[in-house]
Parts: sequence; C-alpha cells; structure tokens
Amino acid sequence: MNTTQVSPGTHVPVLVIGGGQAGLSVSHHLGRAGVDHLVVEKQTAVHAWSDTRWDSFTLVTPNWHCRLPGYHYEGPDPDGFMTRDQVVEWLHGWLDTFDPPLAEHTAATRLARTATGFEVTLAGPVGERTVTADEVVVATGGYPVPVIPPYAPFLDPAVTQLHSEQYRNPDQLDEGAVLVVGSGQSGAQIAEDLHLAGRRVHLAVGGAPRVARFYRGRDCMTWLADMGLYDTPAQQYPGGKAAQEKTNHYVTGRDGGRDVDLRRFAAEGMRLYGTLTSGRDSGLHFDPTLTDALDSADRVYNSICADIDRHIAEHGIDAPPPTRYEPVWAPESDPTSLDLAAEGITTIIWAIGYRPDYRWIEASAFDGAGHPMQTRGETEIPGLSFVGLPWMHTWGSGRFLGIDRDAGYVAEGIIARRHAARKDQAS
Repeated sequence: MNTTQVSPGTHVPVLVIGGGQAGLSVSHHLGRAGVDHLVVEKQTAVHAWSDTRWDSFTLVTPNWHCRLPGYHYEGPDPDGFMTRDQVVEWLHGWLDTFDPPLAEHTAATRLARTATGFEVTLAGPVGERTVTADEVVVATGGYPVPVIPPYAPFLDPAVTQLHSEQYRNPDQLDEGAVLVVGSGQSGAQIAEDLHLAGRRVHLAVGGAPRVARFYRGRDCMTWLADMGLYDTPAQQYPGGKAAQEKTNHYVTGRDGGRDVDLRRFAAEGMRLYGTLTSGRDSGLHFDPTLTDALDSADRVYNSICADIDRHIAEHGIDAPPPTRYEPVWAPESDPTSLDLAAEGITTIIWAIGYRPDYRWIEASAFDGAGHPMQTRGETEIPGLSFVGLPWMHTWGSGRFLGIDRDAGYVAEGIIARRHAARKDQAS
C-alpha cells in the first residue's frame, strides 16, 4: 500500500477523512466505480486496532461477523473470536487486496463549506495545507475523544490514572489494587483481565446490560443475527432510542468465549460499587445503584434468552432446553464511598467511553449533543456524508457486520452524484 502525498491547493473530487475500516470501505467502493478520491488518516491505516486495545483483547462478536468489501473472514474458526493481533493481521490482509489512495499522518483540522463544495485544512509532517473537494465523507469514528470526569484532576496525585485505551496489561500498572470505572464492554473485560491476573480489583458498575455468550447450543449473537436484529433499521428497532442506548452488552470472547458475570467476580473477591459520582483527594463517592445495576443487567440477559426461546419455538428449531440465570451473589448493601489510600489503590482506569468532537467541521449538520444529523450517513448539507457511526442505520452499523453495507450506501450516493455532474458538464 503506497502513501499518497497531498500538495497545497489540490482539488479532490471526493475526500474521505479517516483511514479506518469504515473510510477505507468507502474507498474500496469508490475505487471499483472509478471515482477519483483521496483518503486522509491522521495516523496510519486501521491503527486503532493495534494502538488502543489491550494485550488480551478479543472480539466479542463471532469471527463470521467480520465482513468488509470483497473480503470476509475465511479462517478455521468462524464461531471463534479473533485476538487483537489476529484482527490486525486480518485487516492488513484486506488492505493487500486493493490499493486505496491514502495519505497517512495527515489530519483534517478544519472543514468549511464554499460556494462550490468544501475547503479542508490538512496538517502533517510537512505542515499545513489547504485542499478543496466536491464531496467529503467523515469517517473519523463516532466518538473519538476519551471521557475523563471533571473531578479527576482533584484526586490524589499519587494514584495513576489511565483511560481504557491506554491500558495494555496488568504488568504495566504499579503494584497495588486497581479501580476500574465503568462496566461496558471495555470496563468489564479489563476488570476481568486484572482479576484473572490476581490483582485486587474494585469496579464501579454503570448501567450497561449483559448477554449470555452461548445459549441453547449457539452463540447468542448468532441467534440475534438469525433473528434479524442486526439488520433492523434504527427507526424500526424495538424499544426505540432508549433500547439502542442499552446495546453495549458486556460479554467476552476470551478463551473461546464466555459470560462476564460480575456477581461471580464479587464472590471471588472483586469489590463492586454503583455509579461513581464525585471524588477529591483519596475520597470517592458513589450513588447507591449497585443492586439495581446488577438486577437490570440480569433482566436483560434473561430477556434476550427469552427472545431466543420464542424464536426457537416459532421456527421449530431443535435446540437444547432453555435455562435462566440465577444470581450467584448479591450485595448486602450498596456502598457509597471508597478511600483510595485505605484500600491500597494505586491505579484508576477510566472506562466510561468516548464523546464526539466535530468542532473542526464548520457546517450546520449536528444536533444539540454534537451528533451528526444524518440518514444512513447522508446529511442535509449537499456533499457531506458520515460513515462508521454507531446506529447509523442498524445495530450492525459501526461493527464489522454492517460496515460494508453502510459504506456501500454512502458510496452509491456519491457515485450517482458524480455521474450526474459529469453528464451536466458534458451537456
């Protein structure tokens, strides 16, 4: 894969900002259609997989979900879960199948509309330069900025603080106990990684739900795919927006895949708390939400299993008998405080997510929360599209399972507009 150099004043018919799998998928479709375009990436292609995942990371979706334009997982374990390094190798195998026009180490720092299209400021090793484009696809990821709470700077400076994207393995941390804040996929799996390594772990549990890894003889996510939930448009998804915000289920693909049961971890010595609300020096304060959070996660777990039960019954599928999760541990009370020093906590890992940051885009394409206002990636700003966003079209959006479809849809719109523009010029 060759790196393209961008000269000041260059005009690019289509500029794709972001060289992850989403932006490069758009490039794949545009390239096959013969549409002149350029992809710019502030670091290196698909760098996030090698640079922001911990050492024991595995996919939480089965390998057969891994589908990109012209390239599907064809390895020996379609129902298994690739490790971080295997995902990186798989992605580089995909990149070997085509030659995207890619400018690496090139960041877009400003995007503004002009009378005829867009003006984009790019920054890189050779300095700033400005290019113009007729169409721009923003593929920088849905939430690129790590969230750190505002009170973090006021905590005891002797305690090391990391965001989950900086965590690699237990050996990187100082000796002592570790507080993980957040129980989504990253927080729950990092807490498990530390727990299995014999570290003393404290976990602040949020509102994330959980799901069974395997149920009635198959992976739950394979059942859900058969049930069409990953293909259901967001507007038709059962439960609407509230349900969409509860789809970051914690589960793991580690060691062939298994449930993440925080209650079992607690029975084995992990200390659980509710939502962390504030802190200063060595003192932290939590809402008394632990019991409700654990109960809610278990309800979702059992509800998904019940949905699978109905699917099996309706279609007459031969499967092992149904089961129901029963709690293996329950808190005697909900703790509301923690003294870092007294508990010997030397590291805090913030696993409370990311937030959007599109301040570099000068266009009225965002809602009050800073999220793009788009329909299947297309905005009301002519020529401005997005790709790679969670729930951009379906639950599969933002995942390997839905990237090709989403990128193809955005690319088809661009291809149609480019062809129409050429016809207009010819006439």
